[in-house]
Amino acid sequence: MDGIYVPSFNRDFSILRKIDKRLKIIGSAHNIKEIMIKKKQKVDLIFISPIFKVKKKTEFLDIYKFNTLSKTAKKKVIALGGINKKNIKKIKMVNCSGYAGISYFNDKID
Repeated sequence: MDGIYVPSFNRDFSILRKIDKRLKIIGSAHNIKEIMIKKKQKVDLIFISPIFKVKKKTEFLDIYKFNTLSKTAKKKVIALGGINKKNIKKIKMVNCSGYAGISYFNDKID
């Protein structure tokens, strides 16, 4: 699949006129406001993060807030952030199409 990534800080709606219609648009969001912006940008899929605690931030969503945001999105969502061996089983309780996690996969390689 070919596509582009639109980060959460990108709030530009003119982006829709600049993109080849055959490309998938993937966006990221951390809250309801950002999800609404991504919906207006007509993204095909949304990364919602961070679901679990990450080193860079003090705040994270956890399962309940994540599920609330994913239902608001009404699009395919991917769980992102803080996924590791200790919490990977919690992903089964989350309303998502998939998950991504650097720490989880780095742990597998070591």
